[in-house]
Amino acid sequence: MLPGTPLSSAVVIDPYAPSPGFLQRHARPLAATSVGLLTAFLTVVAFPPYQVPEAAYALLVPGIYWAYTRPPWRLFVTTLFVAQALAWTILLGWLHNVTWLGLFLLGPFVGAWVGSWFLAARWLLPRMVGRTVPVRLVAMIGLAGCWVVIEWTRSWLLGGFPWLPLAASQWERTSILQIAAYTGAYGISFVLVMVNLGFGAYAHRLFREGVTGINKRSQEFFLALFLLLACVSVHFQESFNRRGYSVPWLKIGLVQPAIAQEVKWDPARAPAILETLTQTTLEAASRRPDLLVWPEAVTPMAVRGDASAQAFVESLIKRSQVPLVLGSIAIEQPRTADEAWYNGAFVVTPEEGVGARYYAKRRLVPFGEFVPLRPLLGWIGKFVPIGGDFMAGETSAPLLVVLRGQPTVVGPLICYEDTYPQLARFSALSGASALVVLTNNGWFGEGGAAYQHAAHAVLRAVETRRPVLRCGNAGWSGWIDEFGVVRSVVTNAQGSIYFRGSRVVEVTRDVRWVDRPSFYVEYGDWFVAACAVLAVFGVLLLRSSEGQSVGNPAEPSETSQKLN
Repeated sequence: MLPGTPLSSAVVIDPYAPSPGFLQRHARPLAATSVGLLTAFLTVVAFPPYQVPEAAYALLVPGIYWAYTRPPWRLFVTTLFVAQALAWTILLGWLHNVTWLGLFLLGPFVGAWVGSWFLAARWLLPRMVGRTVPVRLVAMIGLAGCWVVIEWTRSWLLGGFPWLPLAASQWERTSILQIAAYTGAYGISFVLVMVNLGFGAYAHRLFREGVTGINKRSQEFFLALFLLLACVSVHFQESFNRRGYSVPWLKIGLVQPAIAQEVKWDPARAPAILETLTQTTLEAASRRPDLLVWPEAVTPMAVRGDASAQAFVESLIKRSQVPLVLGSIAIEQPRTADEAWYNGAFVVTPEEGVGARYYAKRRLVPFGEFVPLRPLLGWIGKFVPIGGDFMAGETSAPLLVVLRGQPTVVGPLICYEDTYPQLARFSALSGASALVVLTNNGWFGEGGAAYQHAAHAVLRAVETRRPVLRCGNAGWSGWIDEFGVVRSVVTNAQGSIYFRGSRVVEVTRDVRWVDRPSFYVEYGDWFVAACAVLAVFGVLLLRSSEGQSVGNPAEPSETSQKLN
């Protein structure tokens, strides 16, 4: 003790006091590790192929609860960003079949983008403590709205990669999906985030504030529970007497040729590929479907631009006497300076052959179908499967085919276009009676890609209230009804979706939705705009109410956090 120091201000050390234990000395790093690992684990298992959808109701809770405790900013941000980067690298692990570099770039990038929501949570949640109930609830709604805005930006920023929104975790839980017909899939994500915030607020009230008895009630939790019950009530309202309105419609033959990606464009293997298409197609046609469906870019030559490919397809369909929707390449003005390649969908009929009108894919895969900023990144062009860039289509261009004597309009979506809500919406607005997804997950092996991809088709079915017919090169193939119920999945005798063959599925439709647009189809992403407004309003309300809270200490500075 320094001379002149008052005895009252001296620090007295008790020599008999027990020394801090291991947990006390390392409380912060242990908390960070626990939160990070639990967040990553819950995020991974919530989605296919692990498919524990209930985990989506809690995957944000560890970070939310931790944010209430005001951990150091740097530690909090680093922990949650690393957790999200790890989780998304695992979820996108199937990318290693194409590129390891892409996996280790895209996984952390998406993880960081999703994880940016925790920045808002870290700022808002501690400031909500002690505020009045209306302020807390509005701020909570704004924070959930912030998640929706972040998900929406993933659909367009830098070309867009809207893979696995939070709503996709619920693709097998139709009771919560029906709200998507009004809000889009973003409404499902919003409710899930609200439930996470409700659980987090309740946990904070119990374990940090130490309240007991009637005071332990959490208004945030009750609001989240109310929204969840509202979603379920929409499900019961929409599905009431559904069977009475569901009528038989079409028999669809789904053809899975299971052509290996490494041989698909080898000219020497073209005869074998055509023979595979012949066998699987005639097998399906023998069951007399109304329509045959082939997957994306299935022919080894361009149906539009290569006379031999067109002749093969037309001859086969004349033999089968069943119309066909197929995915293939279209080459406009071949062998000229203006040659243009499109990834297209075509209708082929026994009477007219390949139709003059076709659908051109609107959303191209970066570094798979084109090189972004080619003058700058042209050296990457050697990794593009086909020498030059594809051209993107500009319209939904629905396809017309006569089935059972009636003109029927189908809206094609190629590859991962069904991950974009707006593309399916525009197809429905263009008059599509059903959406037809043509894809080739053969690039990605037999990992989780096929099931993750199929989850998006379920969301599009509910949003548009249109049946979705899905045909993959080697799986997942099947159909989904207007309410997101997977009605049939094409599998072999062992129950695997990964096989070569064909199946005929019987498709029904709900007469209440024939030629009737859903609220989402009619009004689009109004809910995203509302969430953006709510997010801004929540922040402004919270800032304007500063100083009005009770028992809410000011946010400590970064320096003081380091000293504590």
